[in-house]
Amino acid sequence: MLSYWERQSFVHYDVVVIGSGIVGLSTALSLADRDPALNIAVLERGIFPAGASTRNAGFACIGSFTEILDDLSHCPEDGVLQLIGMRIKGLKMLRHRLGDNVIGYGERGSYELISEQELPLLDRLNHVNRLLKAELQDNAFSLASKRIRDFGFDVGRVKALVENHFEGELHTGKMMQGLLQKAMQAGIAVKTGCAVRSLEEKKALVEIRVADPLGKDALLLQAGQVAVCTNAFTKDLLPDVELKPGRGQVLVTEPVTDLRFRGIFHFDQGYYYFRELDGRVLLGGGRNLDFAGETTTDVALNERIQRDLEEKLLTVILPGRDVRISWRWSGIMAFGREKFPLVTSYSDRIFLGARLGGMGVAIGSEVGERLALMMLQNR
Repeated sequence: MLSYWERQSFVHYDVVVIGSGIVGLSTALSLADRDPALNIAVLERGIFPAGASTRNAGFACIGSFTEILDDLSHCPEDGVLQLIGMRIKGLKMLRHRLGDNVIGYGERGSYELISEQELPLLDRLNHVNRLLKAELQDNAFSLASKRIRDFGFDVGRVKALVENHFEGELHTGKMMQGLLQKAMQAGIAVKTGCAVRSLEEKKALVEIRVADPLGKDALLLQAGQVAVCTNAFTKDLLPDVELKPGRGQVLVTEPVTDLRFRGIFHFDQGYYYFRELDGRVLLGGGRNLDFAGETTTDVALNERIQRDLEEKLLTVILPGRDVRISWRWSGIMAFGREKFPLVTSYSDRIFLGARLGGMGVAIGSEVGERLALMMLQNR
C-alpha cells in the first residue's frame, strides 16, 4: 500500500533502466546527456552490480593476437574490424566520460604468452597488423620475446611474447564508483535492492513489477520506456533472448616479493589473463576447460578450474615461487552465437543491451550509447 507522496514521487518515470552495471549506467548517462529533462531511474537487484561489472579483471583491452586470429577463423574480416572498432570507441568514451585518474587507467604494457604449439601462428603477425591498421593507424602487435626471462616466466612453456601497443588497465571498483557518482550528479535515481520480477507492456507505458522487501505484494512502477541491461541475467525477464551465461573465475595472490612484471597479460586465445595488482598477481580464466559447466549464472567456484589456475600460476607465471592465495571469486558474462553485442528494440517500449561477450569494460559505454540513441529515436 503506497502513500500519496510515494505515488507522486517514486512510481512514474520517463525511462527505467534495469541493471546498474557498465551498460545500464552508460545508457542512463547517455540519455541524460542528450535530454537532461528526462526522469530516469536505474534499478539494481543487489547492493551493487553482481554480474561482471564489479567482478572483472580490469583489462581495457581490444583483444589478444591469438584471440583475434581465432575470431578471423569464424568471422569475416570486416566483422572482426567492426568489433575491434567498437572496443576502441567504447574505451575512448569511458575514459573521456570519467577521466583516467578517476578510473585508475594506465598503460604499463600488454603482452600475450605464446606456447610452443602456437609458434606457427606468429607467421600471421604482419597480416593481422596490416588488417588492423585501418582502425588503429599503426601496428598493433610486435614480438617482445627477449622479455620472457625479465618477467620471470617459465622459458620451457613460454616460447614467445607478443606485445600489444593498444591496451591498458584500470581499477574496476573506481570505474563503477565513477559511473555511479556521475549518474547521481546527472539527477538519475539509482535504486539498489530492487529486484524486478516482470515487465508488462501497456499501450502508453510499461509496468515494472518489483519485489517489495517490506511486504508480500510487489510494487508497480511505471515508465514510458524500459532498457533491460542485465546481460547474463536477461532471460529472467525476457526468456526468448538468444544468449548464454558464461562464468569467469579469478584468484588474487598475497603480495609477491620482488614481482618482476607489471601490466596485463593474456594467453591461450584470451581464455587466460593475469596482471600485477598492488604487488599481487590477479589471474583469471579457464572457462574453456568446462564450457558446459561454466554456462551458468551460479557464482560458485569450479574446483577443477581453480586448481588449473593455481597450476598455471606456479609453473608458468611464478615458477619456483611459494605464493599464497588471498581471494577467489567469479563473475557472470554473457555470450551468443556471434561476438557482436545485442542492442535492439525488443518491443515498442522495451529495449535491450546485452551479450557483451566478456568485453564489457571495452564496449559497455558504446553499447549504452547506441541503446540510448535507439530509445530517443523511438520516443
